[in-house]
Amino acid sequence: MAEVVVRWLLLALLSLGLAALGRAVPAPRNLFAELLGQSESATSTKIDVAFRQLFHGDPKNESIYFPVAGDMAYIADIGNDDVRSEGMSYGMMIAVQLDRQNEFDRLWKWAKTHMYHAAGPLHGYFAWQCTFDGRQLDPGSASDGEEWFATALLFASHRWEKRPGIFDYEAEAQALLRAMLHRPRADNLTPIFDHTRHQVVFAPTDDGSRFTDPSYHLPAFYELWARWADDPADRAFWSAAARESRVFFQRAAHPSTGLMPEYARFDGAPVDRDGRGDFRFDAWRTPANIALDYAWWNTDPWAVTECNRLLRFFASQGPTVANQFSLDGKPLSSDTSAGMLAMAAVAGLAADADLARPFVQRLWDMPVPTGRWRYYDGLLYQLALLQVAGRFRIIEPKSSN
Repeated sequence: MAEVVVRWLLLALLSLGLAALGRAVPAPRNLFAELLGQSESATSTKIDVAFRQLFHGDPKNESIYFPVAGDMAYIADIGNDDVRSEGMSYGMMIAVQLDRQNEFDRLWKWAKTHMYHAAGPLHGYFAWQCTFDGRQLDPGSASDGEEWFATALLFASHRWEKRPGIFDYEAEAQALLRAMLHRPRADNLTPIFDHTRHQVVFAPTDDGSRFTDPSYHLPAFYELWARWADDPADRAFWSAAARESRVFFQRAAHPSTGLMPEYARFDGAPVDRDGRGDFRFDAWRTPANIALDYAWWNTDPWAVTECNRLLRFFASQGPTVANQFSLDGKPLSSDTSAGMLAMAAVAGLAADADLARPFVQRLWDMPVPTGRWRYYDGLLYQLALLQVAGRFRIIEPKSSN
């Protein structure tokens, strides 16, 4: 225990030193302009059309955002007839990036009303799955939801004025950061981050904390938490988590294809539970996590190697690239998916231009997802538009602007 305390203190001093130096944030890149010659106006129109369709389009075939009584709204997983913390947190992030406070506040109020555990063993966490009327189907937490909630709330606190109660965005974000890191191990529950390995766990339970999900690793966010968390020791932990996630990605990526599994051990080795040791739906997001970290912080040159490797592999599969693979590149599906291709386009933020251009073009040409599976495909599509266009930005505290 003493060694751990000493290590945290050393990391805290390092973190404070880096903050004092003030690392510059690279200027946002618009790949639609760089690689395709599209104007800023055309890019803005494309982003706006997608948002209006996904948030305010035909509820039967287009929208995933549904307002309800009490000034609330939820993001619906149409295909599975439920509401997930993942989708709610993505919706909030999209809203804050686009300066849509009304949609943000409605989603946040729904999440706090129906998903949040205000008391009991799960206090401080969010249920990951609910019905459309707010009944919890599974009270357990999916770690990525909390991560995205916290970052969206921090951005909201920097963009909009706080209000009493749950709309004190800064206080809500800081409470969630503390809960993710400092939850006592008891009642089959754990913190969302492993204190020894400095990695996010798959789920904060005795079983779920024994492994991780590569798509939950968000070093771009951890760098922000390392600057904005209230406690200096916590800032040191988040700084270490960012570094550890970058190392983890290198261990988890297949050396030939660059593909990563859905579930992995903390050393990067795949965990084969029900096929989750393969590249499947969760893993679509890993290229975007790597590329966004590179675009925001430019600290890991391996990101270029990895994104080039991934895009070469996807390109080798032809226009109907499968949406699931074994890590060595064997197709496990005959389907292709908009969400996976959208995330591949985000990899262009770190990849060579010639490799990135076809995927950026495909994203530009892609229609806004509709129909039964528009939830996941649609959210990843909207996030990809923002990221590829350089519109998914760090929203700094007002005093830093």
